[in-house]
Amino acid sequence: MAKQDMGSGSIPRLMLNLAIPAVVAQLINMLYNIVDRIYIGHIPNAGASALTGVGLFLPILMMINAFAMLAGSGGAPRAAIAMGKNDREEAQKILGNCFSVLMIFAVALTVLFYWFAPRLLRLFGASDVTLPYALSYARIYILGIVFVMIVMGLNPFITTQGFARFSMLTTVVGAVCNIILDPILIFGFSMGVRGAAVATVLSQAVSAVWVMLFLRGKRTMLKLTAANMKLESRVILPCLGLGVSTFVMLSTESILNISFNSSLSRFGGDVAVGAMTIISSCSQLVTLPLQGICQGGQPIMSFNFGAGKKERVKQAFRCQFLACAGYASLMWLLLLLVPQVFAGIFSSDSSLVDYTVWAMRIYMAGIFSTGVQIGCQQTFMALGQARISLLMACLRKLVLLIPLIFILPYLISDKVFGVFVAEPVSDIIAASVTAFMLFSRLNGILDRGAGERKR
Repeated sequence: MAKQDMGSGSIPRLMLNLAIPAVVAQLINMLYNIVDRIYIGHIPNAGASALTGVGLFLPILMMINAFAMLAGSGGAPRAAIAMGKNDREEAQKILGNCFSVLMIFAVALTVLFYWFAPRLLRLFGASDVTLPYALSYARIYILGIVFVMIVMGLNPFITTQGFARFSMLTTVVGAVCNIILDPILIFGFSMGVRGAAVATVLSQAVSAVWVMLFLRGKRTMLKLTAANMKLESRVILPCLGLGVSTFVMLSTESILNISFNSSLSRFGGDVAVGAMTIISSCSQLVTLPLQGICQGGQPIMSFNFGAGKKERVKQAFRCQFLACAGYASLMWLLLLLVPQVFAGIFSSDSSLVDYTVWAMRIYMAGIFSTGVQIGCQQTFMALGQARISLLMACLRKLVLLIPLIFILPYLISDKVFGVFVAEPVSDIIAASVTAFMLFSRLNGILDRGAGERKR
């Protein structure tokens, strides 16, 4: 599998070569949890309650992912910038330091979440009916946190070297295992939601071994070695600083999910929470491929920014922006025109499907603007602009969406409608502000980067 040369050649071709495997990887990665929910939603006589229970675990899952990407999304662009400056030694130190931090996170989160899982799930809106399903799934998944850290935290270091296809295979291998194991354990061994969790953990373990073998092997340019694992503040702190924006995006997604579930549980009951579980899964069909597109654009922009090639950075941004905006608009049309198709995949309960169709059309009304938001915000990250990236990550969720979830139900007579409509209002405002910030600042960022390189 050949690596890609970031500094020369056709930008659109590079984007295709890097983004397509990354998008496929994101879609396959999504299958880890979506396949679980599809099978769980069709468990005889318990599907709707079990699906709602597993959905209540989402805030914990998102926090686990957030800590993995704190190191991965912050370290990979800095490693790419270092490689653009021909400083491979520094890039390898970044990889080693990020691995050490990921292992620290894994131990701390496993102990914390396993101990507090029952109380957290109650806080998230679990009822007496849904708590047993949520807790059964949660505690098994939590024991596999170390594998999540390795896969999500280190796979970006494979992509940023240009090995996009190998990076894609990381998730393909795990997802195939999950798809095979899920029906065997859930139905064949009658393990229910516990079977789904075991299948997911085993699949992630296989992917983790795959990543480690590559980063310790002969083909990688950045080798994971014990000598580079000793933490150095000058190495790891800039990586964590850059990764904070992605961490905030994912961790606030957790807070956001809690906010939605608590409000919906109060105003709409278990059926509204179940609908939100399905809608959250469908929204991943939009956001995760957008992240994949940006994973294809990030190495190109980061490398050429480090190399002082401004025009190539701009061209890569244009390709990324158009791809993100186009994909989000296409998915927006599909989700509004045929929401019943998407809802029916996750449940055979007609009342839950009907409720989800109504709610999805409200929630997804502004999803077209997500392509602009993510495309611009991830560009700030690719160019090492940690502060502005963090600000834009906070804008949509912390400043706009979470407050609106609690405010709008008291301003609109249909309170559940008020909860769901907070999403499109926030999406459109945040996308507009983020796009304005990037287009007004891009030239200045590139000029400063070129000036620093000359010095």
